Amino acid sequence: MTTLVVGARGSIGRHVVDQLLAAGELVRASARDPASAHLPPRVSVIAADLTKPDTLRVALTGVRKVFLYAPSGGVAAFVDAARDADLERVVLLSSGSVLLPYAVGNAIADEHRAIEKQLAGSGLPWTPIRPLVLANNALNWAEPIRTTGTVQLFRPDGKTAPVHERDVAAVAVAALTGTANGDVTGMLTGPQLLTQQRQVELVGAALGRDLAVRELSETEARSHFSQFGTPENVEAVLQFVAAAANDGSPATDTVERVLGRPAVPFGQWVYEHAADFR
Repeated sequence: MTTLVVGARGSIGRHVVDQLLAAGELVRASARDPASAHLPPRVSVIAADLTKPDTLRVALTGVRKVFLYAPSGGVAAFVDAARDADLERVVLLSSGSVLLPYAVGNAIADEHRAIEKQLAGSGLPWTPIRPLVLANNALNWAEPIRTTGTVQLFRPDGKTAPVHERDVAAVAVAALTGTANGDVTGMLTGPQLLTQQRQVELVGAALGRDLAVRELSETEARSHFSQFGTPENVEAVLQFVAAAANDGSPATDTVERVLGRPAVPFGQWVYEHAADFR
């Protein structure tokens, strides 16, 4: 039974590929440019584009399960193509923000809600997985750490529980293979709430260096985050960070319940990625 992994080169998608292979599953990956995919030899790679149903129909031929990320343009083309396929399961990489009561009207949360709504109305057999804060967001600090040793933060006292991308992939694979020990649709987080300040300290400890933090005002933060997206998404990020400073970013046990083992701590993620900060 073949699983199509859409977004196989992404930080989570690549782990999904590796874990499916380790479980003995047949894996097909879609890529706009298969020649640049650089995936294991056992993975068949096919050209496909989430905005073009015809390419997706070819990619879905003979496929029974799909891992799909939530693209910014929505999943209408995927739904159109998937209706013609005999799919048993679609696992959507969504966002835990859809479960936050205060995030109604938040651009990032609303975008993911809209995509979930598209799939819910499609008639396809689908399941969302919902990570809240990804540990690899800390890679945004890598360049300033390398060049200045100072990380600029809005609300460094804000607490989040970053989840390792490998754990997110493991929950997705459990959903795809039917091996989950519990409901996979709950919010996915790491095991412990940590302030942003403490997260930077853990990076410094892994590097054997003392790192500095400079706190940004809201105005400075708005300008700083503008490099990462639209004005609406910048406001959405600022809302999440401000909420995290007021106990609005929870830690959950979903990963442990689904996988039957504790989630990987952020400190472990840091040590695995220390080379990225050097």
